[in-house]
Amino acid sequence: MAGSTLASPSAEAITRAPASPGRETWRRFRRHRLALASVGVLAVLVGGVLLGGLLWPVAIDDIDFAAQLQGPSWDHPFGTDDLGQDLLARMIYGGRISLAVGFAAMAVASVIGVVVGALAGMSRRFLDPALMWLTDLFLSLPQLPLLLLVIYLFRDSLKAVFGSQGGVFLMIVAVIGGLRWMPVARLVRAQFLTLREKEFVEAARSQGATNGHLVRRHILPNALGPVIVAASIEVSSAIIAESTLSFLGLGFPPDIPTWGRLLFDAKDHLDVAPHWALFPGGAIFLTVLSINFIGDGLRDALDPRRVL
Repeated sequence: MAGSTLASPSAEAITRAPASPGRETWRRFRRHRLALASVGVLAVLVGGVLLGGLLWPVAIDDIDFAAQLQGPSWDHPFGTDDLGQDLLARMIYGGRISLAVGFAAMAVASVIGVVVGALAGMSRRFLDPALMWLTDLFLSLPQLPLLLLVIYLFRDSLKAVFGSQGGVFLMIVAVIGGLRWMPVARLVRAQFLTLREKEFVEAARSQGATNGHLVRRHILPNALGPVIVAASIEVSSAIIAESTLSFLGLGFPPDIPTWGRLLFDAKDHLDVAPHWALFPGGAIFLTVLSINFIGDGLRDALDPRRVL
């Protein structure tokens, strides 16, 4: 009786199914309290800009000179600008564009970086040094002056083809994403150089697997963890880059109130209307900070060497 009682826990432990990789990753991620809180903050920000128009249906271009430069109130929770326009409505509208630019530029940078890094990591001849030379060349370029130059040269032509808002959006996403792929490429290359020599890859190669099959089924899935972490950081970098361009007056047109454009418009009224810059600046700060903390949490959760 006692022997069967003592043996039952061990038998239960043996028959217990191991946790899935996704559940184990979530368990590790939950231990990072700042990352978990940042997910909530980012969800509130994203939900606010996506659904805020339904809860606050105020036009972004309604002018009321009697209410210009007013502070936060019940009628205008975030105050008004120099034309009496409601800042909450303009922040909701502009937040969609700022976040869309951040995630779209991250996707462009991640795709280019993964392709370049995979080609370099799988190459055993001249392609690897050539691609790494190209990566080092892009890393050495001054990004902000190059951004300004490209936008100055191609902004008008893209506006004529895709419209004022669509042309600027495509240009900013392409330029920011095209200048932010280098860290992802170096990271993917390092992962590929390590993984291609592993035993499970050699076993698949010995069974006749092609390089394309090895990349799709064995190497790339095992290299996605660091890529996801790097991509989360690229979102915040893209948001800051778009805000910088809009603050310099080279981003979206003046009638499109992105968060960076709101900061640019508020710079001449900081002494009389600090709320005009405080709210968009706080939104940028919270978005970037939460994404950075989420990246830290993903790094810890996806690192197999950490035991939490």
